[in-house]
Amino acid sequence: MLRKITYGLLLAFLLSSPLMAFAQTSRLKDITSVTGVRSNQLIGYGLVVGLNGTGDNAPFTNQTFANMMNQFGITLPPGVNPQSQNVAAVTINAELPAFAKPGQRLDVTVSSIGNAESLRGGTLLMTPLRGADGNTYAVAQGSLVVGGFGADGEDGSSITVNVPSVGRIPNGGMVEREVANFFADSDTLTFNLHNPDFTTARRIEEKINDMMGPGVAQALDPVSVRVRAPRDTSQRVSFLSVLENLRVDTANSAAKVIVNSRTGTIVIGQDVRVAPAAVTHGALTVTIAENPEVVQPEAFADGEAQEQQNTEIDVDQENNPMFKFDAGVTLDEIVRAVNQIGAAPGDLMAILEALKQAGALNAELIVI
Repeated sequence: MLRKITYGLLLAFLLSSPLMAFAQTSRLKDITSVTGVRSNQLIGYGLVVGLNGTGDNAPFTNQTFANMMNQFGITLPPGVNPQSQNVAAVTINAELPAFAKPGQRLDVTVSSIGNAESLRGGTLLMTPLRGADGNTYAVAQGSLVVGGFGADGEDGSSITVNVPSVGRIPNGGMVEREVANFFADSDTLTFNLHNPDFTTARRIEEKINDMMGPGVAQALDPVSVRVRAPRDTSQRVSFLSVLENLRVDTANSAAKVIVNSRTGTIVIGQDVRVAPAAVTHGALTVTIAENPEVVQPEAFADGEAQEQQNTEIDVDQENNPMFKFDAGVTLDEIVRAVNQIGAAPGDLMAILEALKQAGALNAELIVI
């Protein structure tokens, strides 16, 4: 049997051409965040009702349902298990934005934690959402929007599209408590870089000091830049609105080659360079085919027809040329040389790994 393995390749170039190696300018708000200005995660546990027989019958679901009925003054007889297939126990999670005020709305995500088949058509009953400190900051309730669905046949066959056990409720949460923040509790603001870099931190410091005066900003490390700011809240907001729109020349990131071995995706950064090296990569293909033949006995002779195995083995080796990398070879030249020999994605990964092991690839090779 002949098997043919085909690899797919997506080769992405990030600013691959030397002509495109210009300075990148970004707004301060796009590359940093302000210390103390952050969102908070909320979580809750509740019940989804109104399901069309696709709920669960887990013990904790029945217990939660019985507790809810007790709150409405309905007591189930001892030992009675409701076993309702129209109810499902769920967890609810949401993200509380910074400075969210009581009465504002949140989107919430509802996920089944039992063996419910689907939450489609269900309604979440009012559920408190708590933060990491155990306090309730929002409540959630409403009808679910479920993108997945499933269908079962009487012969046992089934089909499921997407995930029917998870749904969302747009604007299904309401903020009940404001999270305390320390935005105006000190004489400074601290900007934290999303991608730590000494050069970018220094450039932010210089940009702010050029506008606001010497000593206003100070780079503490490759992540944080501390800025003196007014204590008055309104002045601080105006001050921050000016700073966050400053455009800063960001430094180029470190040279990296990212290889995703599962999808065949290869991403090569613009500053990747190769030291002098010679590379050859040949492909050896061995094909084994079984062609059984039937052997008949001679005429008027005793005997029966027999099957005789006939195996054909073919070896094909491509004579790919050797190519040489000179010192300081750019990304364009690397890709052009590899493409000339018709390397497949798996071959390109092998070449990059070999160059790294030989010390000829001046970049960090990351395999994910």
